[in-house]
Amino acid sequence: MSTQTLPIINVAPLLAHGDATSVANAIGDACRELGFFYVTNHGISAETLAALDAASRKFFALPEAEKMKIEMAKGGRAWRGYFPVGGELTSGKPDRKQGLYFGEELGAEDARVRAGLPLHGANQFPDAVPELKPAVLRFMDEATRAAHAIMEGVALSLGLDAQYFRRTYTADPTLLFRVFEYPADDGESWGVGEHTDYGLLTLLAQDESGGLQVKTPDGWIEAPPIPGTLVCNIGDMLDRLTGGVYRSTPHRVRNVSGKSRLSFPFFFDPGWRAEIVPLPAHASAHDDSSERWDRANVHAWSGTYGDYLLSKVAKVFPELAEATR
Repeated sequence: MSTQTLPIINVAPLLAHGDATSVANAIGDACRELGFFYVTNHGISAETLAALDAASRKFFALPEAEKMKIEMAKGGRAWRGYFPVGGELTSGKPDRKQGLYFGEELGAEDARVRAGLPLHGANQFPDAVPELKPAVLRFMDEATRAAHAIMEGVALSLGLDAQYFRRTYTADPTLLFRVFEYPADDGESWGVGEHTDYGLLTLLAQDESGGLQVKTPDGWIEAPPIPGTLVCNIGDMLDRLTGGVYRSTPHRVRNVSGKSRLSFPFFFDPGWRAEIVPLPAHASAHDDSSERWDRANVHAWSGTYGDYLLSKVAKVFPELAEATR
């Protein structure tokens, strides 16, 4: 393990619409060097995080039969709900975690739902823990505001106007949220194996247990929880848009704390039908598939974000993907 640490960036000027030059420069440096950084003053309240943590722990403590009342298979094409330990795959191997999948809360009248788009629809919430629903929706609202603001910093760091991404890719973003519980380490299994995220930006809240590791040119480093911060990282689509100048960095989780670990990743991604086209200044990119964890060349791919996301998620839940074709 390397002793290198992730930078910590105060994003308050972005949320306050103040002078964000220094913040944008810091974000740009972090995206070029590691693809990961911590953010402070992100606008997600301590009360929101505490309520989410408490409700999530209460849910995961339920009997398995009670949790399976909202299993993902019952969510249909919306792909929402609960999966048990071992129910999610990374690189074809079961992860040592259980979790809940959520997304933007959409009613049957929404055009995307009427069109039958996968990963769009209503969430499943447990009757046994009614406080989970308001906690999840409040967190998602606050995280969405934070993500829009941080993407303004990313735009400025690339020499674009602050609203570039909101105008081109995130006016109607794909919003996905997970709540994961990692049992204590069994000494053999990864909570989640090496992978990169698929979209633009991930915001991660984590409890005090730690376990997140980030791959750097000098080796793997720990990304321990720091009070008051979120971990922020960029995904494959920002890698593609910038021709690999901003890298989607591999990461993994092993819970060695000896106790249960909770994490709350929020994925802020392009709209489902958005065509992902490299920025003009970054249209040339080399084939880096030999360096990537999945040996895929994200720069050779073309299409909509929905196509890309569905191809990736189908590998995580192959049986569910087959059932919702």
